[in-house]
Amino acid sequence: MTSLLPQGFRDRLPPFADAAARLEQAVLGAAFLHGYERADPALAEFEAGLASRLKAARAQDAVRFVDPVSQKSLAIRPDMTAQIGRIAATRMGHHPRPVRLSYAGPVLRLRASQLSPERELLQMGCELIGLDTVAAAREIVGVAVEALEAAGVGDISIDFTLPDLVPTLASGPLPLGADKIALLSDRLDAKDAGGVAEIAPEYLPLIEAAGPFFEAHDRLCQFDVGGALRSRLDGLWALAEGLKGRVALTLDPTERHGFEFQSWLGFSIFAGGVRGEIGRGGSYTILHEDGSEEAATGFSLYADAIVAAGLADIERRRLFVPLDADPALAAKMRGEGWVTVAALEAGDTPEAQLCTHVLAEGEARAL
Repeated sequence: MTSLLPQGFRDRLPPFADAAARLEQAVLGAAFLHGYERADPALAEFEAGLASRLKAARAQDAVRFVDPVSQKSLAIRPDMTAQIGRIAATRMGHHPRPVRLSYAGPVLRLRASQLSPERELLQMGCELIGLDTVAAAREIVGVAVEALEAAGVGDISIDFTLPDLVPTLASGPLPLGADKIALLSDRLDAKDAGGVAEIAPEYLPLIEAAGPFFEAHDRLCQFDVGGALRSRLDGLWALAEGLKGRVALTLDPTERHGFEFQSWLGFSIFAGGVRGEIGRGGSYTILHEDGSEEAATGFSLYADAIVAAGLADIERRRLFVPLDADPALAAKMRGEGWVTVAALEAGDTPEAQLCTHVLAEGEARAL
């Protein structure tokens, strides 16, 4: 029993741990070329500060403990986005806007769902602090797609949503009491036509305004009462035009789960062969010490889902170097990109070392 791990935890073994490392390198490398420099937040923070930035609904996900040094309650991060926001608002508050930051690291959640039982996850992503414009969103979505392509992930699709859709309509052309907005949003998210009809039947067309992006966009434009959504719809169109023909695009304007704290834009990233999403992003705000909020846009990727589905490169290409081989020749092969595994005793074999090739007569020969 001493070798067992707690529920929701697991060891990452080769070649999957190596694949996760290569995925991280590819994603952050692609982001770096767009100006996103890496930040490494602390694993744990004071609970009160972290909870204020995680927003109320996610603060309960944090694992808490008492720090024996400060005697104060600390929390292990369940999400890195809030920490990047803290860094941008405090340590880099003087930095000219927008600030472009990337990150990667483990996060820990207090509890998990039945569909996603993992509690320890590897999260990576990019945040653009200071802007939530269409131009900022277009850059963020483009970097996410390019980073995944650089990591070898194909068959990518993106599902867009408008998180503030119902409040925008309720405060304008389709008035609705504040006490009904949350319930209506839940019914629309669940595609519960009967429930929507009971609360506000004029919102029913939103259920039909979902599907392949361009068709769904047209239906949403036809529904747009008084042009209240015009700027959002124009922004979505600009995003889609930049990705057209490169990834599959869908639109679900009332999708709300996981986007409770996004502002005008949210998106989920999917890939063929993976159950569920592999990433999520959108526009939001970060909190400053004086209580003011600053616009931001970003995305996060879930490395474990990508690696588990075999989308990241986990192919082993290992060259067995016999005991009597010239070390200089082995070094030359490494320079050409080979992973060399040297025999350390006479009985060593390529099979025992999980090699795919053997060094023989100065060249790599497949087994």
